Amino acid sequence: MKTKIVLLAGLLLSLSATAQKKWTLKDCVDYAVKHNLTIKQNEINVQLAEKDVAIAKGNFLPSLNASASQNVNFGSFIGQSGSRISRNTRGNGFGLSSSTVLYNGNRNKNTLKQSKLGVEGSKLDLKTNINNISLNVVQTYLNVLFAKENLNVAIVQAEISKKQIERAQAQFSAGAIPKGDLLNVQSTAANDAQNVVLQENTLNLALLQLAQLLQISADDFDIEAIAVDSPSTAMLYSSSKEVYQRALLDRPEIDRAKLNVKNADLSIDLARGGFLPTLSFSANASTSYQTVLGEKDVIPVRDPNTGVVSLQNNGFFTQLDGNLGYGAVLSLNIPIFNGFQTKNRVDRSVINKKISEIALENQKLQLQQTIEKAYLDAKAALKTYEASKASLDAQNEAFKNAQVSYDYGSMTQFDFDQVRNRLVNAEGAMIRAKYDYVFKTKVLKFYFGESIVD
Repeated sequence: MKTKIVLLAGLLLSLSATAQKKWTLKDCVDYAVKHNLTIKQNEINVQLAEKDVAIAKGNFLPSLNASASQNVNFGSFIGQSGSRISRNTRGNGFGLSSSTVLYNGNRNKNTLKQSKLGVEGSKLDLKTNINNISLNVVQTYLNVLFAKENLNVAIVQAEISKKQIERAQAQFSAGAIPKGDLLNVQSTAANDAQNVVLQENTLNLALLQLAQLLQISADDFDIEAIAVDSPSTAMLYSSSKEVYQRALLDRPEIDRAKLNVKNADLSIDLARGGFLPTLSFSANASTSYQTVLGEKDVIPVRDPNTGVVSLQNNGFFTQLDGNLGYGAVLSLNIPIFNGFQTKNRVDRSVINKKISEIALENQKLQLQQTIEKAYLDAKAALKTYEASKASLDAQNEAFKNAQVSYDYGSMTQFDFDQVRNRLVNAEGAMIRAKYDYVFKTKVLKFYFGESIVD
């Protein structure tokens, strides 16, 4: 009984620990990469591409086919002696054939190269999706942290408002302030309490968005309450060109576009292979058996010396052995004219290569423009962060002075609330600017090829 109680307690603790698990940024990114349905589809595409390679390799191997048939004839037919007779017969046929292409203008070779490029391309598509999903997870994760900090600020302000009510109530009871001031304090406290509810809802929505991105249930979902320290006020990189030059080396989108150009070259070679001759070889072996229904498998044979005719066995295996034949064919097919089909296919492949080259340049241009915008966004976010930080410092000093003035009765409740509202707005602006700058620096690290999970 004690053992059962211990096991039950352990199970409950385990379930509780699971329910209370808080996800780190690395947990979220790793889970998304492993379980995202789009990524799973890309992984299947890689497997399909690998099967295309196996199929292309099979084109180099000879084919081998076996055949067997059975036939029944009723009525007139050509007998074994060559004369037409009217009998019911049954027969069997067996064959074995093999063929292989010795040369076809390197089309098999180029098809294999294309299928291998297909594997590389599918892997690059997979890498692209992993990168995009990882970046989305990081942004959504930071949104949750941003919502948590906003909620903490709102809770602190609500607590201050509660204390203000107690103080104002005491002052009103003592006749130090009019009832209007007390009502203003109570109104401010109500607004602050409402803001707490609003920020809680914002946080819940941010958590829901992250859970949906991970494709998990949002029930009891929460993230690790890590602190994002004040970011460095120095840019990570000297210019957008530095980030762009580094991105050109390993961005999967660029590598994919380059791969498409190589694939277009192979398509040209494949099309040109239609101008070249095809050399193939085939071999076959066949045999047959035939019998008259209701009669024995015997044939009359005349002895050349005595002239005596006797019946000899002509059974199944005897006929198979006697009817066995072999054959081999070496075939050369030389294309001469096919209505300019091959020429037009080559021209079409050349045009497709030009399209791929333009697509590569366009991909580079888009990458350059994206990085330039990301770099300017990061610079602007840095300036905004520095300005909001300076503003918050100033508002903190203003609030301290206002608190002293309010305590001594030299500042009205309305003026004090105005100062405090400016402080709250400054805190919210600084939090927003901080997370905006942190994310935009991670975007630059993303394009530079550095880890964005740290």
